[in-house]
Amino acid sequence: MNRINCSSIPRQIVSCYTTKSSSSSLQNLTFLDSKPSINPLYSFLPQTQNPNNLVNLICSILKQNNPQNTLINLNDSLHHLIPHLGTHEISKVLLRCQCESNSALTFFNWVKFDLGIIPNVYNYCIIVHILVWSKNFQKGMEFLCELINLEMDKTQKIDFFDGLVSCSDKCNWDPVVFDMLMKAYAKNGRIREGFRVFRKMVKMGFVPNVLGFNCLLNSLLKSGRIDKCWELYKEMWRIGVNPNTCTFNIFTNVLCKDRSIDKVNEFLEKMEEEGFVPDLVTYNTLIGSYCRQRRLDDAFYMYKIMYRRGVVPDVVTYTTLINGLCKIGKVKEAHEVFHRMVHRGLAPDLVSYNSLIHGYCKDGRMKESRRLVHEMVGNGILPDNFTCKVLVEGYGRSRQWYSGLNMVVELKRFGVTISSDIYKYLIVSLSRENHPFAAVKLVDKMLEDGYEPDEEIYDNLIKSFCDNGYLEEALQYKGKMLERNSIPSFDIYRNLISLLCRLSRCLEGETLMTEMVSYGLKPDHNICRALIFGYCKEKNIDKAEALLVSLAVEYQLYDTDSYNLVLEARSEHSSSIQLMELHDKMLKLGFAPNVLTCKYVIRGLQNAMEKTRLKASIDIS
Repeated sequence: MNRINCSSIPRQIVSCYTTKSSSSSLQNLTFLDSKPSINPLYSFLPQTQNPNNLVNLICSILKQNNPQNTLINLNDSLHHLIPHLGTHEISKVLLRCQCESNSALTFFNWVKFDLGIIPNVYNYCIIVHILVWSKNFQKGMEFLCELINLEMDKTQKIDFFDGLVSCSDKCNWDPVVFDMLMKAYAKNGRIREGFRVFRKMVKMGFVPNVLGFNCLLNSLLKSGRIDKCWELYKEMWRIGVNPNTCTFNIFTNVLCKDRSIDKVNEFLEKMEEEGFVPDLVTYNTLIGSYCRQRRLDDAFYMYKIMYRRGVVPDVVTYTTLINGLCKIGKVKEAHEVFHRMVHRGLAPDLVSYNSLIHGYCKDGRMKESRRLVHEMVGNGILPDNFTCKVLVEGYGRSRQWYSGLNMVVELKRFGVTISSDIYKYLIVSLSRENHPFAAVKLVDKMLEDGYEPDEEIYDNLIKSFCDNGYLEEALQYKGKMLERNSIPSFDIYRNLISLLCRLSRCLEGETLMTEMVSYGLKPDHNICRALIFGYCKEKNIDKAEALLVSLAVEYQLYDTDSYNLVLEARSEHSSSIQLMELHDKMLKLGFAPNVLTCKYVIRGLQNAMEKTRLKASIDIS
């Protein structure tokens, strides 16, 4: 777009534009920059103290030839007048300095940062016009992005496009500013507003630059607005925007995302008709899309076409093909492509090695994966977290846990940073496979690297110790949790209490239950059952019965299985009267008897009757 000076053209544009659209936004801008009331008494003051002379004083200081002292002079000379500096005065100063963009920028930053005054939309529009006219596009873009991110009054919606148009009749300006506004919206993810700017530009008769088009297209593509991409594409041809190679590469991506990969040949032919030859980016995009859809035959066909068209494949091309082959389980063919890449003089990068290593790991071929790791290190390529993750998970799928541990140690020796996720995966897996001591060694290495084990790690580790009967080690790690101000989970307490009861240490188990309750964790049926079973096993039936009643009253735990354990123990020695009293008490508490309950009651009554008969026969004899 050609530059436009501050002649009658901007006024015509503004007039044409405001007659066709609502003027509310422009009125809002005018209101924001309304002139302050002038006090006639100020004229009696000296010129250096007259607020009406503030703009002249600022401009004279900005035009001094010593820019280093400009800010000092502004602060010193205008100390008493700064309270009178408003948005209207800021606009006037900027307009007077529009031919000296450095002075305008110095003043604008001084207002914002030194004085803490928030410029209004009109001020921003003027400084953007000044910077763009003076070819300072980078700073102009910064201010546009800052402008569209300003927190405006929710009741007053202002269109920044209208703002730029509104002040264009007072300063030099370049229509490229509208392209920049469209880009700024796109870069900030506000695609709808960017599309609206495009529409308004076309309505005013401006032809947007292809770079602005590409930016908006790319944003629409990333947000999945495929329909809008094609709409914009048609509009490009209608208004005469000449697409470039980047435009066609974006639309190649659009075709791939739109699952219209079969239309690619037609599109490529259209590109060539327009004078564009598909480049490396085009072919890589298409090959990547074919590979994602597992259409490897089409991907390799496109790879051959590249050579026929004189486009040399790069590392990205080969890596995409390697990754695609590995995903469908053709690891051998992927390695052949890898060798072909090396023989063509291309050095494999980290992604190339990772793709092949991942393929071998998924196939369970860990020796080949390990060999590739040594090869990449020998070539000066350091494995990353992804390399470590796929290797460890590969060893895990093969149940080669100790080989996975050795791999982690080896990678650390190479200088690879092991992530907390990898440590966690190994520790949890080793714990579940009943290797708690190997898991503990890994916890120590995890702590050395500055990572804190989380609740899941402790849960699995303590459970593994409990399942294997290592009570002291389990209690030790429960204590370590408390030392780190981490409250053990319910599962940890349940596993510890169950183990203590199995080891006939029920009193300690009950103490742990009390500790658990102090942390707000309530016992459940499993804990109740473990404690009752433990006390019954210790022949402490009275304690078992008392605990059963206590848990029912305090926590409404009416576990019939626990009651049956007590009833079974009582049925061996209690009298029929004692047995029925126990049964009646439990029914009143809320226990629901089942078939097993009836069995134990009957057995108890039979035992009591047998004892009575035996005693009677002894007495007679």
